[in-house]
Amino acid sequence: MSRRNSFSSYGSVAKTFHWLTALLILAAFPLGYFANELAHTIQSPGFDGAQETISRATLLFSLHKTVGVAVFFVALARILWAVTQEKPGLLHPDNKPEALAAEIVHWMLYISLVAVPLTGWIHHAATTGFAPILWPFGQSLPFVAKSESVASLFGAAHGILVWTLLAALALHVAGALKHHVIDKDSTLRRMLPGSSDMPVPPAQNHSALPAVAALVVFAVVLGTGAFLGLKHDHDHDHTATATQTEASAPQPTATTETETTDTTGWRVDSGTLAISVVQMGSSVTGQFADWNADINFEEPVAPGPAGDVSVTISIGSLTLGSVTDQAMGPDYFDQATYPTATFEGQIEKTADGYQAVGPLTIRDQSVPITLPFELTLDGDKASMRGGTTVNRLDFNIGQGTQDEGTLAFAVEISVELEATRN
Repeated sequence: MSRRNSFSSYGSVAKTFHWLTALLILAAFPLGYFANELAHTIQSPGFDGAQETISRATLLFSLHKTVGVAVFFVALARILWAVTQEKPGLLHPDNKPEALAAEIVHWMLYISLVAVPLTGWIHHAATTGFAPILWPFGQSLPFVAKSESVASLFGAAHGILVWTLLAALALHVAGALKHHVIDKDSTLRRMLPGSSDMPVPPAQNHSALPAVAALVVFAVVLGTGAFLGLKHDHDHDHTATATQTEASAPQPTATTETETTDTTGWRVDSGTLAISVVQMGSSVTGQFADWNADINFEEPVAPGPAGDVSVTISIGSLTLGSVTDQAMGPDYFDQATYPTATFEGQIEKTADGYQAVGPLTIRDQSVPITLPFELTLDGDKASMRGGTTVNRLDFNIGQGTQDEGTLAFAVEISVELEATRN
């Protein structure tokens, strides 16, 4: 059998690409389906944190991505080979509607076989804390930054295009079976392994119309998906804006008794409270949108007591990328049972800076911590920046995930704020 195509049949190289692509797709779809099912379980508030479930999901996602990257390169090679070859003719070119449909589906398959794995790959490269690709390359891509918005955009496009690929595959298989069972012609047989004499198709011409039609189909599909996604984001933004407005509004300042006399209350004007943890080898960072701090502080002449701070944090206001829902679950923050976290600290001036010392309470665990910070005073204005590291297990967070390769024990806490003297 010849390696090259002829007008009546496909060559051995084209057949190899065809069936290798089919095999990879048959592997990728179930891997992706079952990985997504496990992801929904893990991200649900009721997930119990079982390490076995997380490990299984990680493996399935890694295998799915690895196969997907293979599909991308095989598809590129297949297309490059196809454009150098003679295209076997249609056996029934006089049936114009069927011939047009067949070529449109053919082009849809070619486009999908590149677009589906590429959008998935970009989603992976833009996302932090996800299962790694098992090839020794491809964890990141040029010009693709780690960005939740980029990951969300290409994740949505990947999902839409997967359904487009499935539709094109279903039509392709249905057409092949129709030719083999009903028409009883050689359309399917000339793509099967082996060599045999094939009928010579009638003379025919190919136009650019099927390729253009396929591109129009993709534009409509992606346009519809983008419209629905923007509508969803618009609705979500109204809720998020309301939450952020409430969170950023000036908070009342309470004055409490401390070891330091003559302290002054301070009003927080703006600030960020963030956490960062390493998940599956990548750093995942999130912020609390709703928190308030009551601060009493007066600069002492010498190192020693300087005031106190009381912080209340709404756990449900945390955004932590794609694992936000999982973080709210009972094995992690258990937001339904413990909706707030608190920190009650005594502010001290040290020889080279400042620190807040006191118990941090998350869930039902109170652990003493020390939070060093830098402070800049300018009249009645103050700027503060600080951070510390805690062990999540000390707060019974993620007890079911004892493998640091999956989720690190250390969680970095960082805080920045601007305040005005009352």
